[in-house]
Formats: sequence, C-alpha cells, structure tokens
Amino acid sequence: MAPRRAAHGDRLMSAAPIHIAGERLMLDPAGVLHWPARRLLCVADLHLEKGSAFAARGQLVPPYDTRETLSRLLPLLRRYRPQRVVFLGDSFHDDEGAARVAASERAALVHALAGLEAVWVAGNHDPSAPAGLPGLAAEAWTEGRIVFRHVPVPGRFAGAEIAGHLHPKAAAPTRAGSVTRACFLADGQRVLMPAFGAYTGGLDVGDAAIATLFPRGGRAFLLGAERLYSFPVQPRRPRMPALAGG
Repeated sequence: MAPRRAAHGDRLMSAAPIHIAGERLMLDPAGVLHWPARRLLCVADLHLEKGSAFAARGQLVPPYDTRETLSRLLPLLRRYRPQRVVFLGDSFHDDEGAARVAASERAALVHALAGLEAVWVAGNHDPSAPAGLPGLAAEAWTEGRIVFRHVPVPGRFAGAEIAGHLHPKAAAPTRAGSVTRACFLADGQRVLMPAFGAYTGGLDVGDAAIATLFPRGGRAFLLGAERLYSFPVQPRRPRMPALAGG
C-alpha cells in the first residue's frame, strides 16, 4: 500500500506506514506518529519554554522556541484532526514552563486542543500536568496493546511501546557526504520518537543508551523535508577486550 501523502503548507509529505502489535501506524516526516484506526496523534519532547528556562539561569538564547515549535505542531493538529493527542513527556522544559508561555501562544494551543482529548504523559522534565491547559495527566497511556510512555523500558514484553526521551538521530550517507538528522527508530515491538521541539538536540542511534533497546537492530526513519529516509540499523557489537601487550 502506498504511503499516505499529506499536504504541509505548499508541499506534499509522505508518511511511512509501519506495523507493530498488529496495528498500522504512520510516521510523518514532520516528526509525529499517527494511528489512523484510533484517530490518535503522538508527539514527543516539545520542551516548550526551554529558552526561558535557560534565560533564568543566565544563558541567553533567542526566546522564540515555543513560538517556533507551536507553529509546526498546530497545523498538524488541524490536518490530522485526531480525537486524541498523546504528548509523550517533556512537553515543557520544566514544571513551571506552562506558566511562562506567552498569552497569545497559550490561547492558540488551547484553541487547537478544543474538541479533542489531550493526554499529557509525565516526563522527567515535567512530571506534573501543565497548569491551565486542557487534558488528562498520565504516567503512561495504553491503547489496545500499545503503551505510550516517556522513558522506554528495556527488554521484551507483551504488546508494544511508543517512547520518547532519548531524542534519536542518525546519519545517512549521500553523494555529498553524510547527513545527520532526527529520526524515528523502530523494530517489531518498539518505536522511539524523535524530539519535536525547536531547541532539542539528539543522541546517535549507535549510542549504548539507544542501542541496548534494540539488541537485534532496527530501522531508522530519518526526517526529511518531504519524506522519510529509511535504512536498517545494525545491532551494536560488544567491544572485544584489548589483548595484553596491545
């Protein structure tokens, strides 16, 4: 079946289907996951108000990260028209972040969430529900056989997991040299979400913190301007001990 094509502004973007726990999920190049059968949209690691958190500590950065992140998120809510949005933790950079959002940006977010159910999964940066915003607070959220949580749980288990927290990125070879971008990482049981926020960095999929979650390897879906670029990620090989004498 051909991947779903969704208009983003004046461009067409191709969402890639994956199958996990007997369900068909769509990975959008914008960095969100769509579950059509449940009319559910999932987004991870917005880290809203990260700029203002840095400023409070004397690290001055342009204070526009919330505006930029919402300018990309709100059109996706309008386009997919989900019944439920699962915010997969670290939606705000700290527990006071929701209170620092500018009035105009807060109003735009509240308007976009009207008529749908928002689920705010607790993150390590924002363990409490955002004050003044509609929705439910949850440590994790379960739909069918799929659990949505912030921090992935190592090992094998019944069902499947959608998780964030680790901000995966990967490098893909091109004729002009390698290109490194945020990515989804998936196998038959787990999807690791890319960080959506404007001021979020990334952790390479070869890092032990990510690789140990995928002992048999997986498939990376690199975010592109109009499509995802998919390639296999090999299992991480254990390092051999150095021999005596070099």
